Amino acid sequence: MRSLKGLVVALVVMLVGIFAVPQVQAQDFKGKVAFVNLSRVFDEYERTKVYDKVLEADNAKFQEERNKKIEAIRELQGKSAALKENEKAKTDKDVEKLTNELKAFDQQKRTDLNKARDERVREILMEIEKVVSEYAKKEGYSFVFNDRVLIYGADNMNITEPILAGLNDAYKQAQVKK
Repeated sequence: MRSLKGLVVALVVMLVGIFAVPQVQAQDFKGKVAFVNLSRVFDEYERTKVYDKVLEADNAKFQEERNKKIEAIRELQGKSAALKENEKAKTDKDVEKLTNELKAFDQQKRTDLNKARDERVREILMEIEKVVSEYAKKEGYSFVFNDRVLIYGADNMNITEPILAGLNDAYKQAQVKK
């Protein structure tokens, strides 16, 4: 009985210690903390907007090529209906071949477009992360959080505006130098 009571006391002391230590550490923390609205920075960054236009142009070019291939298939299908049986079989094989080529073209182009988009998004996010880190070091912040994992953040802790302004200014200066 006595050992069970000792175990319970030890467990209670251990639990109190576990929950008390983080509170003491949090109260002793004197650093600066901020957060960034990453979605807004990404969406309003000029480089993102320029890339969106490039992506739209690439997608429009893909759709144009795709539509030409579809039109060629439809023309063959239209001709096939008016042909004799022996000629129709050859045309149907040509339609099947073009259809398979279209499927392969679709798959490859979509893969290429997705890969290019993912690479650009990764580049932009890495650039944003670098700028946020440099800003935080310069301004003496101990922590900068992404608003996606933040439940609440006071407005005076939001550094989205200076980050966005810095990114866009640097991007515009880089474009002028080109």
